[in-house]
Amino acid sequence: MNDDQVFNTLSKTTISISLLLLLQAVSGGAAASPPRIISFQKGFTQLFGGDTNLFRSDDDNTVHLHLNQYTGAGFKSSNMYNHGLFSARIKLPSEYTAGIVVAFYTSNGDVFEKTHDELDFEFLGNIKGKPWRFQTNLYGNGSTHRGREERYTLWFDPSKAYHRYTILWTSSKIIFYIDEVPIREILRSPEMGSDFPSKPMALYATIWDASSWATNGGKHKVNYKYAPFVTEMTDLVLHGCISNPIQDLSTNTCMEIDQQLETIRYNNITRKQKSAMKRFREKYMYYSYCYDTLRYPIPPPECVIDPLLRQRLKENGRPDFGRRHHRHSRKGSQVLSSKMYDIEDED
Repeated sequence: MNDDQVFNTLSKTTISISLLLLLQAVSGGAAASPPRIISFQKGFTQLFGGDTNLFRSDDDNTVHLHLNQYTGAGFKSSNMYNHGLFSARIKLPSEYTAGIVVAFYTSNGDVFEKTHDELDFEFLGNIKGKPWRFQTNLYGNGSTHRGREERYTLWFDPSKAYHRYTILWTSSKIIFYIDEVPIREILRSPEMGSDFPSKPMALYATIWDASSWATNGGKHKVNYKYAPFVTEMTDLVLHGCISNPIQDLSTNTCMEIDQQLETIRYNNITRKQKSAMKRFREKYMYYSYCYDTLRYPIPPPECVIDPLLRQRLKENGRPDFGRRHHRHSRKGSQVLSSKMYDIEDED
């Protein structure tokens, strides 16, 4: 069985996501409820896009986000969470989607402007016939000058069917999942210090025009003759301790939920999943900040260097971090926030 078959086999185990989440093993009979699917009305509010660019299904479990020449669309969770499991089944736009970014991420930038935390899935547009590219990233305590980007290609076409994307964030680790495949694990360590995200965050989802940087460093722009570009998100999961970021966070309820997150099945990677993660990173990761010797002549202290990965990633060229782009940009409209980073891909 080749690597793609291994990944696809693991992916197929998520056909019944509702059942999967309800069967999560929680030790000690914690009082907190298990992860569950949340309807849009119960868990989310619209950010931008209006009635013309954000559409909800009749059962309120699916959201369609549209991008056209006038605006994109986005939404966020109604609450902020002190650690949590954040997940959705997502289908990305099809055909020519260069210059488009679809983002699924957690952040508290609206509350902590200079010391914000963030965890990202960002999908970076596609030229038809080329593999889809995406990145994960994390920021803690406003450490935007110490970005921890990684970039990858996908082993499937994400516009053909729904796939589940999951961010697990506990007090001890962060794991990014695609279906049942863990693709990145970050362990909290003394070396990271306050750069490990620690303040309550909300979940966000957006689609927007990032022509200046997203696809091959801005070489390929959004072509609006293919508009509208539509991404679909369904079976959204929010599970964590609802928190007021300006209040004391060390409540008994938060401690119970955090203990639950530490024992939940998504937190315990199986041997088969560890092997799949290793193969994914060896085959599909084409950039990691740990191996960027120009940006970091001495690797950040939390990095564990793999000599084989170092040699392979060295041959792929170095991304360009010189330009500013807007994370929630929308044409002719307000910019919600921005930060310094950009990565330029090779064709």
